[in-house]
Amino acid sequence: MGELKPGWKRWRFDQIAHSVTDRVDDPKKAGVEYYIGLEHLDSESLKIRRWGSPDDVSATKLLFEPGDIIFGRRRAYQRKVGIAEFRGIASAHALVLRAKPSVVLPEFLPFFMQSDVFMERAVKISVGGLSPTINWKTLAKQEFALPPLEEQRRIAGLLQKTGTVTDAARDLFDVASKLFESTLLHLFPVHGLQTKPLSDWCQSLITYGIVQAGPHVDNGIPYIRVSDMTAGPELTLEGMLRTAPEVAAKYARSRVSGGDIVVALRGPVGLPKVVPQVLDGANLTQGTARVSVNAESPLRDYVYWALQAPSTRRVMRSYAKGSTFSELTLAALRAIPIPERPIQQVRRINSVMAEANRAVQASRERLRAAEKQLIAQRETVLRGAR
Repeated sequence: MGELKPGWKRWRFDQIAHSVTDRVDDPKKAGVEYYIGLEHLDSESLKIRRWGSPDDVSATKLLFEPGDIIFGRRRAYQRKVGIAEFRGIASAHALVLRAKPSVVLPEFLPFFMQSDVFMERAVKISVGGLSPTINWKTLAKQEFALPPLEEQRRIAGLLQKTGTVTDAARDLFDVASKLFESTLLHLFPVHGLQTKPLSDWCQSLITYGIVQAGPHVDNGIPYIRVSDMTAGPELTLEGMLRTAPEVAAKYARSRVSGGDIVVALRGPVGLPKVVPQVLDGANLTQGTARVSVNAESPLRDYVYWALQAPSTRRVMRSYAKGSTFSELTLAALRAIPIPERPIQQVRRINSVMAEANRAVQASRERLRAAEKQLIAQRETVLRGAR
């Protein structure tokens, strides 16, 4: 485990924190206004920005107080830790933790629980297949090295200052994202415009890709999966699987070109992404579809923005079918209504949305830089072993 830094000491986690187990069997009678589920916690952010209502949930929940830590014990690799600023109830898939001040300062513990030292152990002791979960009794026995209280106070102060910058960057990103959504809502209203089906905007038939891609081939043809579409704001080659050229050749109809739009048929139904030039000649899987609008025409960008509009996404969700998971058929995708407009309006909408998108991208990059700085600083000061 390595030699500890001077003054640092190892403690069992149950000496560090108390697991709060005040259970609420009927959330509607909890006498609180807020419900925090794992979906309300952001990775790498201690601030809780979203919440639900106790009226919307059932089954047993955990009562928490201001200052308590809500830790996602299910799928701990998602690194979800939040500090409660109000009284409420939390999902039973979380642990509600309260610092023991004689060992750890309440303001220090959340930063420590975000660190690799804690999270790597949390993932290691999780049990289960699809949804690995941490058992409190197992976590309670784990030992961690902590600095003395005065050093904790110094470290917490340092990380709080950097965290404030990160919180501001995240708030800016949230504002830019909401502005983007509200602009789409304004430009693509639910009613009042003539439309024509998505298929009429395309140069070729809307089609899905390879049914069975087979094993990964190192120098093969990359193919786009739904997981590639949700991995980041843009499609990239990084982490993309490849199929044998002879398999891809059988699906020439779904070979994509740079500038094409790819739409998710399942998972986040209707999610669109533009194919970058680096993926020119790549293929698709059965869970994605190629939407080929002339990339040299302003209509391509216009269709791309229309596919992201809340009104369009609502139609897509209503068209999606399936009991285990929702899926959009090709016939339904081809029929999605896209508003018709004069070309001058199309160009103006493209210009407005491009500007809104640049604001989102700039704020995202600023957030990434702030998070990177906070993580680097946190990992440097919270390593107890020399």
